[in-house]
Amino acid sequence: MSSTAKDQLSRQEEFKRATAGVLRALAHAGPEVQVAFQPGPAGVAGKRVRLPLPTRALPPGEIARLRGAADAAALRLRHHDEALHAARTPQRREAREVFDALEQVRVETVGARHMAGVAANLRARLAEECEAEGYDRMTRKDQLPLPAALALLARERLSGEPAPAAAHRVLDLWRDTLGAEAEAALDEMARHQDDQERYARAARKLLAALDLAEAEVEAEAEDQEEGEEGGESSPQQDQSAEGESRAQDSEQMLGAQPEAMQGEAAEDEAQEGEEEGAAADGDERPGGPQQRREAPQADDSTLYRAYTRQFDEEIAADELCDPEELARLRQQLDQQLSHLQGVVSKLANRLQRRLLAQQQRAWEFDLEEGLLDVSRLARVVANPLHSLSYKREREAEFRDTVVTLLIDNSGSMRGRPITVAAMCSDILARTLERCGVKVEILGFTTRAWKGGQSREKWVQDGKPRNPGRLNDLRHVIYKAADAPWRRARKNLGLMLREGLLKENIDGEALEWAYKRLLLRPEHRRILMVISDGAPVDDSTLSVNPGNYLERHLRKVIHDIESRGLVELIAIGIGHDVTRYYRRAVTIVDAEELGGTMMKKLAELFDEDAAEAWHRAAAERAPLLA
Repeated sequence: MSSTAKDQLSRQEEFKRATAGVLRALAHAGPEVQVAFQPGPAGVAGKRVRLPLPTRALPPGEIARLRGAADAAALRLRHHDEALHAARTPQRREAREVFDALEQVRVETVGARHMAGVAANLRARLAEECEAEGYDRMTRKDQLPLPAALALLARERLSGEPAPAAAHRVLDLWRDTLGAEAEAALDEMARHQDDQERYARAARKLLAALDLAEAEVEAEAEDQEEGEEGGESSPQQDQSAEGESRAQDSEQMLGAQPEAMQGEAAEDEAQEGEEEGAAADGDERPGGPQQRREAPQADDSTLYRAYTRQFDEEIAADELCDPEELARLRQQLDQQLSHLQGVVSKLANRLQRRLLAQQQRAWEFDLEEGLLDVSRLARVVANPLHSLSYKREREAEFRDTVVTLLIDNSGSMRGRPITVAAMCSDILARTLERCGVKVEILGFTTRAWKGGQSREKWVQDGKPRNPGRLNDLRHVIYKAADAPWRRARKNLGLMLREGLLKENIDGEALEWAYKRLLLRPEHRRILMVISDGAPVDDSTLSVNPGNYLERHLRKVIHDIESRGLVELIAIGIGHDVTRYYRRAVTIVDAEELGGTMMKKLAELFDEDAAEAWHRAAAERAPLLA
């Protein structure tokens, strides 16, 4: 190691130690707070803090960003009561994300009020995040995720400081659309920012005003206030507390066993959403939402459909950001995975040698016609009764093949999984291209978190029941099958862009990739799906049966596997995909992805080679007889 590299490593370690020490001091905590520097976003879980891993060069922008992340984590440890927060957290995922973002705004505003250095670090980090997410290029309201929009608006109201310049234009689109109740809730949050409990109640009022936590939140708050004034709790308050307890238990189970409990929780949540939606719509019939539940209209709710496809998007990766940002993201991808590239490259070379070996030519001997086999002439000379032997050169059968990689671009893939998936796809495409195998790389997500324009249209149409899929699809083409690898390699860096990863609707994405494969002229078509979870879209599941997306995914998989036109294989990252796909494998750690991809493809090509050998042997058998 050169002296320059040693100096950079020493500087990196000193920075990490200093940052961890400042974090503990700012949080008024001792050594019990564990600080780990790892790739991916920052986060706090109990007494454990995860911060992004700094590079050895430590440029000024990165230092400011890391200090801001450390200060934000320290202030959350110091000013946040997790038990109180959990007691008021709503059950729906989208509402939880907004509620968590609003609480983070509170702790940062309160904590930085009398510390100018901390405030400067937080401002620098926020400005960098807004620029990295491309807020300055957003021209529509739905392009900015709801948690980010409400957090920025709340930060302005609590701190009295304007949002970063990059967010000004898109925030202006939000300001006049919240409504009087939401504005009043923001003012109440600003007044009570020093009191977490009262701030949380005001935040729940904001969620209710935006139809995120439904009208029951307001009734719960009123019942609690009446109970406090009367000195005793009412039956409604007891029921509300019991329901809140059940919600916490459900969330804890989801956190401990995400795959086992996710389907049941989503179904329960969808049923509650239907009942609350019916009540909010003002059903005047006797029994209100109960009557709607007794007449479920089974035909409408079981058939999968999209409410509208007007806002769906199929787009090339290079159209989603400018070339400079794409080059920067690709460079970031290369830097993060330099240590893993060598291991996966060895596996790729092994796969390449195996494929090339299958394409080598071979000779068929002991034939009745063809080229004279001079190596057999000796036996004719020794015994003239032997007939002459001929040989013929043949090329080993290797069917022209196309491979499609369909990668889940949902928010849960953020961090290490999506980074490793991008790098493995890059190496696999380069390897198969050298072997004459076409490769297509596709990604799937949604354009918005809260249903986007599809949900807005549904609301304008009067919220008809069982609307079907209620979000705007975004299907991304990172590399077309006929595009050479050298032209598409930069596009894979787009997967690292934070704002890209949102919801995942797997069934329609699988149909899309399948139909593209059917248009290919190759004789053999392989579709490999890489995912880390079941299909989830809060907007769709809140107004449809809880297993709506999962049931459609199973149907699509069954149709593809039963027709036999495309060979389908799936790799699940921390998620059991074997319950969906006939040919599948599950890995625990994203680091195993590269080796698993190479292994499964090698198995497929070995099966193809074995079939070709058996066919050739069967053809030669009559001649040899």
